[in-house]
Amino acid sequence: MRRVDETISATPKPHQTCDKTTVISRTGPRRSESVRLAVLHAADDLLVERGFSALTIEGIAQRAGVAKQTIYRWWKSKVDILLDTLTDDAREALEWRVDEEAGVEENLTSHLRRVADFFEEPAGQVLLALLGHAQLDSETAASLRSEFLQEQRKRDMTGLRDLLAREQDFVIDDRTIEQVVDVLLGPLYYRVLLFGSPIDRDLVETTSRLALDLARRSSKADR
Repeated sequence: MRRVDETISATPKPHQTCDKTTVISRTGPRRSESVRLAVLHAADDLLVERGFSALTIEGIAQRAGVAKQTIYRWWKSKVDILLDTLTDDAREALEWRVDEEAGVEENLTSHLRRVADFFEEPAGQVLLALLGHAQLDSETAASLRSEFLQEQRKRDMTGLRDLLAREQDFVIDDRTIEQVVDVLLGPLYYRVLLFGSPIDRDLVETTSRLALDLARRSSKADR
């Protein structure tokens, strides 16, 4: 989570404001952007330090320097806070970028390295914690899918399609794009989620090659 420049007072005086910039929370009331970022940053820091089970609204409020009541006005639970911090950080960290001077396979490999790096960062730890909790809590599972996973999958499909389009021979339908995304990202999630092991360079490069080979074979078969 990006750092907040301002120091947020736990009990601001009536004439003080944290920031003139405001946003609308999912539950309605307007809120200061600097306070929002302080809460999100506190949440992912504490998650890394203490783990999901030990993470509490009280602890987040204390670390962020805001009142607990303020947090409850904007978020229903620590899961909602973590979903917000995940959405904010993943949007940039998992963005598909194209190096115009590199080939498709090199660009694909570079993207997978960014995904691997993401899992080593606080935001990646947030995702792993939410995925774990989602196995035990159906509401968390539904929120995680609707508020992050489905949107990220759309971004992955769009990013992959745009990258493959750089090679004129590619003609791939949506179903095949979904399959290639599964082949591309599945091994990385498998390595991290099931074994808790880092994603090494060999896995990234092999996965990139296999996914690209599948895309090329499927493109030829569709002609």
